[in-house]
Amino acid sequence: MKLTGIRAKNEHARLILNSYQRLTGKKLVEDEELMPGEEFKRLYHLPIIVLSHGREPDPVLNFGNLMAQKLWEMDWNTFTETPSRLTAEPMERDERDRFLKTVGEHGFIDDYTGIRISSTGRRFYIVNTTVWNLIDESGHNHGQAATFREYRFI
Repeated sequence: MKLTGIRAKNEHARLILNSYQRLTGKKLVEDEELMPGEEFKRLYHLPIIVLSHGREPDPVLNFGNLMAQKLWEMDWNTFTETPSRLTAEPMERDERDRFLKTVGEHGFIDDYTGIRISSTGRRFYIVNTTVWNLIDESGHNHGQAATFREYRFI
């Protein structure tokens, strides 16, 4: 049965949170009191940038919290319909593809710095970014996610 609505959003948020902890050994949300059913809300309002994309041939963003939407200057619907390659400038996309392949092979990387571009053309560095594979408890890969606190407009 495919989940829809908030149940699907909570399931995806759990996948982001659990994959991060399993691969990095750290918690993305440092709240021991995170109640089942609250995962999406907590991740969505987290005061750091968190985003993810799926495994399509041209992966599409499928999560971006409020901080990510603000940085990329998009609302939820636009964000979650955008191919993730469009978050980087055309000349940066080959480097981004190589980097994501490395993450795919090694599980995660926690020190990535690169240039990204918002929907309105504002360029910015993302600094000390952690990117990880979204792996469920059965070992199935559902895409990749990223989080970072630091960014600088250029």
